[in-house]
Amino acid sequence: METLDWQGWFTLGVIFLVLLAMIRGIASPDFVMLGGLISLAAAGVLAPSETFVGFANPAVATVGALFVLSTAMRETGALEITLGRLYGKAKSELSGMARSLPVLASLSGFLNNAPIVAMMTPLLIDWCRRHRIAPSRMLIPLSYSTILGSSCTVIGTSVTLMVVGLVAQSGMEPMTLFEVAPVGVPIALTGLLYLMFVAPRILPERIDPASDVGQKSREYTVAMLVEDDCPLIGQGIEQAGLRDLPGLFLFEIHRGERIIRNVGPLEKIHGGDRLIFAGVVSTIVDLQRIRGLVPIGDEDLPARGSSQHRLTEAVISRSSPLVNRTLKDANFRTIYNAAVIAVHRNGERVQGKIGQIVLRQGDTLVFQATSNFAERHKNSPDFYLVSEIEDSQIPAHEKAWLAIGTFIVMVILAATEVVPIAIGAFLAGGLLVAARCISGTMARKSVQMHVLIVIASGLGIASAIEKTGAATAIAHLLVSQSEAFGALAILATVYLLTNVMAEMLHHNASAAIMFPIAVAAANEAGLDPRGFIIAVTMGAQLSFSSPVAYQTHLLVYGPGGYRFTDFVKVGLPLNLICAAIALFVIPIVWPF
Repeated sequence: METLDWQGWFTLGVIFLVLLAMIRGIASPDFVMLGGLISLAAAGVLAPSETFVGFANPAVATVGALFVLSTAMRETGALEITLGRLYGKAKSELSGMARSLPVLASLSGFLNNAPIVAMMTPLLIDWCRRHRIAPSRMLIPLSYSTILGSSCTVIGTSVTLMVVGLVAQSGMEPMTLFEVAPVGVPIALTGLLYLMFVAPRILPERIDPASDVGQKSREYTVAMLVEDDCPLIGQGIEQAGLRDLPGLFLFEIHRGERIIRNVGPLEKIHGGDRLIFAGVVSTIVDLQRIRGLVPIGDEDLPARGSSQHRLTEAVISRSSPLVNRTLKDANFRTIYNAAVIAVHRNGERVQGKIGQIVLRQGDTLVFQATSNFAERHKNSPDFYLVSEIEDSQIPAHEKAWLAIGTFIVMVILAATEVVPIAIGAFLAGGLLVAARCISGTMARKSVQMHVLIVIASGLGIASAIEKTGAATAIAHLLVSQSEAFGALAILATVYLLTNVMAEMLHHNASAAIMFPIAVAAANEAGLDPRGFIIAVTMGAQLSFSSPVAYQTHLLVYGPGGYRFTDFVKVGLPLNLICAAIALFVIPIVWPF
């Protein structure tokens, strides 16, 4: 440590303050990380080109493109067709984890885990809302399971791919596809058991705003037509997931001339049924995402919108020509080019067919309209207030298989190295925008800039700690102190130091810094470096106790409403479990 100059000490101080700020929740991770990076640049530790090198990193661009791709998969209903079937009839946390986590872990051994988490996050949140489970109970296990699975092959994550390149560059025997499996598989199996049976005792339960529906929330009555291609036909109400939805109540089924009241959980759904719900607007949005479930409009006809339509709320003004008239008499659909599907009035449940309701001043209408309706009518004297309901676009179900096919082709091209994953992700996203699976506006909105800023800033900070020699000085000091206790102590020091650096900085950065140090330490002690290389690989990859350590953690950080300490509480025990297994298995499989 005495070899460090002022820049090295300054860098360590900045890292300490960044971690302290995140632990105390002083500001969001993107502001904290970017602030730390700019501080290093302002002090002259990093040149401008070094400061922003992370923003030009292909990994950052790839994550941005994958946001677009995952949103397109969601908006076409492709997720429900594929990964949505993972949960099946699962209704509890344990059954949901048991059905999904092993499958996702297996996929992560062969696919990059970032797109898996990016695509599963909105799907999992929807499942949680339907079963009144806080997303915070499920999203950390989602992220952790994909990391565990990716430790079983050398193509599961960028960390192992980078180590493969470092091994080849060093002239050592190349790593095989399943070389890390002897240690990765037992770690993955043990980790999944921990997530299913131990982690639930630690995971926080943060109430999802969409499921915390108070009595003062605007409640609407909406009728949904079951079309012949609806996948819910033949299922019971409970089996179809339409019973006990948060903020939603199915109180009638109209089947031809028959009206079924007090709908039981085993009542089968038939094609042509009209399901009458009472609920808040967010649950109406969820209903229209189900393929073959179409709202009944003001003219007693299905309101079949396109992906260009949105749900909009508008409050009728005193001077509106709609007052004391029905929607049909007022010719609402023709004049406003919109189809009303629900009406709310002063906390009352307005019953009867939409088109026959006599409207009053102050009534709130929910209707399908083109995406620019709110902008065009925001100053209209007909309405007190006009607002578009967020994320209310109608899925383009007819383009679901195009989205699925595009994603599969992207994965194959990237896996076979025909096209780099960064370029493939942009090509796939661009194709789906061109095919109108997702609009350009939505594509821009889908990119979560705060995640990209954290990743890019982390890469810049990692560059600083490597450039100033701070990481090397600390690593050499700790390794030298452990030599006197034997080979296992050196191995444990390498693993734990790599793991700590991965938590503080970035898993790729920790692997890159520790690889030469681990090899040098093994050679100096006269030991075979192969086991030390595996220790660096596992230590850098299996980092669970910091949300900034891994991009999959960042993907679930916001949606789960997590705090920094949540990852510490759940992830630190898993870190220790993985370390214990790795330090037991590595000397057996790769003897010194």
